[in-house]
Amino acid sequence: MATTHKLIIGNCMSMEEIPDGSVHLMVTSPPYFNAPFDYKGLFKSYGQYLGVLRNFAKETFRVLQDGRIAVLNIDDMLINGEKFPIVADATKIFQEAGFRYRDKIIWKKPDGYLRISRRSGVMLQNPYPMYFYPDNLLESILIFQKGKFNYRSISEEVREASKVEMKEFSSGKWYMTLWEMNNVMPGSPLEKDIAAFPEELPYRAIKLFSYKDEIILDPFVGSGTTMKKARELGRNSIGYEIKKSLVPIIKKKLGFDGQDTLFASLNDKFEIVYRKEGRYGPIR
Repeated sequence: MATTHKLIIGNCMSMEEIPDGSVHLMVTSPPYFNAPFDYKGLFKSYGQYLGVLRNFAKETFRVLQDGRIAVLNIDDMLINGEKFPIVADATKIFQEAGFRYRDKIIWKKPDGYLRISRRSGVMLQNPYPMYFYPDNLLESILIFQKGKFNYRSISEEVREASKVEMKEFSSGKWYMTLWEMNNVMPGSPLEKDIAAFPEELPYRAIKLFSYKDEIILDPFVGSGTTMKKARELGRNSIGYEIKKSLVPIIKKKLGFDGQDTLFASLNDKFEIVYRKEGRYGPIR
């Protein structure tokens, strides 16, 4: 069956294009608070950052169907020597929006991802107590649920078509609260100056928490990783992005640039909606 994919160029703090209770799964990774790459200077203060999370959490709760899941890849951030408790604050924000805190998975990056940095390297210059600051190889994957899921609402045919392969589940150790996944390095093809999360993250989330032909939402699309995996897995998708300059990158990544032969025989549809300038925040 053909799938549909809608990219909305606008701010996800208001997702008026999406009706109440029409989305089956949300998977996203908001820009970092310090926004080191393409969104530099986006947040003026930590309070503003939390305000964005608060509005997007409320909207996510509104558009999700009862019983469905929101997956948030986020982590604490050290800026100018101050550590911001983003995971704790985001958890509280989603709970206040109405979600139940279901679980937390730790994403571990490869051991070779970081060499001794300026932060941890302080110990090399000062091998004494109180000089220790660890480098971070971890990020958090927070899982929230809107109410309780009605398992009987899914037909046997759809259940079987969406069945999770136990070999993949076991060999990839999906059952653990520690997921070891390679990160995407800035400067990689299609990811230049974008802090993209690994394709494996939305791939697992989509297979574990959604069924074929359902709608997957990513309120912070970036380069389009979540939408890409939704298409590959036979799901529909909706994404929000404030940077118009990312449209060609997203189209190419999803295979809608006319160059991808993988989906050439499919009748999947791709739509772009441009909001008016200035509505609900900057469109750059």
